[in-house]
Amino acid sequence: MTEPELPALHPEYLERVDLARLEPQPRVDHPPRILLLYGSLRPRSFSRLLVLEAERILKVLGAETRVFDPTGLPVADSVPATHPKVQELRELSIWSEGQVWCSPERHGNITAVFKNQIDWLPLTEGSIRPTQGRPLAVMQVSGGSQSFNSVNALRVLGRWMRMFTIPNQSSVPVAYTQFGDDDRMKPSPLY
Repeated sequence: MTEPELPALHPEYLERVDLARLEPQPRVDHPPRILLLYGSLRPRSFSRLLVLEAERILKVLGAETRVFDPTGLPVADSVPATHPKVQELRELSIWSEGQVWCSPERHGNITAVFKNQIDWLPLTEGSIRPTQGRPLAVMQVSGGSQSFNSVNALRVLGRWMRMFTIPNQSSVPVAYTQFGDDDRMKPSPLY
C-alpha cells in the first residue's frame, strides 16, 4: 500500500521560518513584571492574603511585582476612564508581563469586586488587547469545601482577554483555617 501524495504547497501563502524573527526584539533585561489582582474588600481578605503569599514566592523567584488594591474602584462604566483608580489599574495592566488572579468563591462564581477589575481593562488599545499574550495564574479561596468554580471562571476570562492561563491552579478550601494570626499561610500541601 502506498502513501497518498500530499497536494503541493502554495509558497506564496507560507513564509519560510525565520529564526531571527522568533527571538524577542529587543531582549528583555529586567525581572518579569507580574500584576496580582484579588477580589475582596474585607479587612481580612483571604484572597488578598493568598495574593500576598504568591507575591512573596514570585519575589524569591526574581520577579518584580505589583498588587492592585480594588478599594475605591468605581463600578465599571459608572465614571469616565480617567478616574484615578481606573487609570492606576490600566497602567499596572499595561506595565505587567504576566498576571496572577485570585477571587473568593461567592455563590459558585467569582466576586463582583474581582469582575469589576477585569471589566475596567480595555478590550482593545490600538489593534491588540493590552493583556494579549501574557501568562496568567489563577487561584481561588473558599469558605467551605474545595471547588474549582472560581478558577474555572477566571480561566474563561483569561482566554477572553487572550492570555495564556497556566495549567496549575490553586483552590484553597476553608481559607480561614489556612492562615495564622500573622496573616501568613500555614505550611500545608495547599501552600
